[in-house]
Amino acid sequence: MTGLKYSMQRSLLIIGLFLLLVSASCSGGPSDDANQNANGASEISGMNDANLALAEGSKFLDTGEIDQAIDALTRAVKLDPDLAEAWFKLGIAYGLAEKREQTLETTEIDNNTGDAKKPAKTNSEKAFEKAVVAYKKIIGANDNDDAAYFNLGRAYNKLNDDEDAAKALKQAVKLRPDDTEYQTELGAILIKLAQYREAIAPLKQALELDPENIRAQELLEDAEAGRSRVNYSSTPKDDKKKSDDNSNSNANTVPPPAGNVSLPPPTPDPASHPPKPVPSRSPKP
Repeated sequence: MTGLKYSMQRSLLIIGLFLLLVSASCSGGPSDDANQNANGASEISGMNDANLALAEGSKFLDTGEIDQAIDALTRAVKLDPDLAEAWFKLGIAYGLAEKREQTLETTEIDNNTGDAKKPAKTNSEKAFEKAVVAYKKIIGANDNDDAAYFNLGRAYNKLNDDEDAAKALKQAVKLRPDDTEYQTELGAILIKLAQYREAIAPLKQALELDPENIRAQELLEDAEAGRSRVNYSSTPKDDKKKSDDNSNSNANTVPPPAGNVSLPPPTPDPASHPPKPVPSRSPKP
């Protein structure tokens, strides 16, 4: 009886181990993930259509698969160096990767001279610069392409070239004033430039086109608050200037004498009253 019980326990143990091995093989592991990544990279490198690679990169970007997005978008710009949208999205992907890895560029100091060395450009900056070049080519071929101007402004904004960004976005709005997104981006860049008063008009227009535009509403509040701060800071200065002018005017005014004090006659001004000529005298004989 004891032998039978031992035999059953041993059989159950063997069956349990078998099921565990089967489960592990079905669930996969790190090696399976590595194989999937390798297969994905192989598929991307085998793409010969830039637009297809752009579409794949966009999908990866939307799902947060940053490394795969970079691979696909890099393939897209390799196949078509003038594909502006791919450059722009590649810049976004690189920016997310740099933020994730916290690879902040720091200024190096030369210990001998003490001079600051310019930090190296990040991959995202290089990609956005390529996007600027590509969008300018599109505009060169069609100066009425509002979308190219809009995206050119966004690329400049990513590079913190705010003045150029505002110019491009103003042109986009001029070509297509009925686009709420164009108006919103223009308002945002004007706020960034501290041009609060100028930002109010496009943001109000954006809300007229789309009353549900939450971002435009928030930016409009920021613009109006900024305008109020500017007005407040300038008003005290004007009041102080007026007060100083009044003080100086009062200081130069001679107060009238008190009571019936007689004052000496004013001294004539030689310049305003020239001396009378002295009559000539004839010599005595």
